[in-house]
Amino acid sequence: MSKAARKPGTPVAGTQTGLVVAGFGRHCLVETDSGSRVICHPRGKKNQAVVGDRIRWLPSEDEGTIEEIDERRNLFYRQDELRTKSFAANLDQVLILIAAEPEFSESQLTRALIAASAARISPVIALNKSDLIEPFGRAWTKLAPYRAMGYTVLGLAIKPKDTGQSADEAATSPQKNALMTLMAGKKTLVLGPSGAGKSSLTNLLVPQARVLTAEISQALNSGKHTTTSTTLYWIDAARTTALIDSPGFQEFGLNHVEPMQLVNCMPDLERHAKHCKFYNCSHLHEPGCGVSAHVGPSSGEDSISPNRYRLYRELFAELSQTRY
Repeated sequence: MSKAARKPGTPVAGTQTGLVVAGFGRHCLVETDSGSRVICHPRGKKNQAVVGDRIRWLPSEDEGTIEEIDERRNLFYRQDELRTKSFAANLDQVLILIAAEPEFSESQLTRALIAASAARISPVIALNKSDLIEPFGRAWTKLAPYRAMGYTVLGLAIKPKDTGQSADEAATSPQKNALMTLMAGKKTLVLGPSGAGKSSLTNLLVPQARVLTAEISQALNSGKHTTTSTTLYWIDAARTTALIDSPGFQEFGLNHVEPMQLVNCMPDLERHAKHCKFYNCSHLHEPGCGVSAHVGPSSGEDSISPNRYRLYRELFAELSQTRY
């Protein structure tokens, strides 16, 4: 996928630099270096630019044409047998937002974490609805293996009513302060299934998000809420901290990840893989496998949970089938 972005060559005469901040179909909304925004179209039938891309664009009346996409640091995307869905490029971190109720899917969480690792982007897990004591307790326990792996895991209780706070109340919100500290100076993609609370989180951190959403939809003439696409919002006036809102998802394909790469994207398995007898061990059935030997609590403090190992086996089988 990263081949879609070319290394900058000799700039086309008259082009300007800009940042893609929203997109829908073949249209992009590009922010210029001065902070103004303009609709741009690709030169060709397919739009390969995504939110977060630095581009060179050529003005044409009140719109523009995308002439070149700068080389990307990274690209976060999912891929199944039918299509590839790109979320955003040049990210500093991915905040994976899940909820205590309804119970989150560990498979979806694992897939998102693997995609982040494959793209070399730091992930953060945020568990919403901490005000629901019993469901949150169960979900927090379910996340124990992820905390043990070294992932940052936050507990949140963001509700739609929080977005109705006064400016002073929102500014002093402990949750907002914790999130701002985590995101300061970074471009953060907020990712999660529908219903996890992404819109509420966006509206808490970016109180003017609803207005900006309406403006972007009108500018792109999409007639649709931007939860159907990915949108970048600046949190600070200096434009150093950005939240990137993405559509909710129910499936997260990993067809772009090689089966033998999986173990390197799962920290609890990777730490034991170096002890395997064979360098090309699949960690499924080989003798002397360092991974399978550490599955279950009887293998000690550094053990791999049976559920995590089951997810690995299922993903390995799924990704192997797609290649034949």
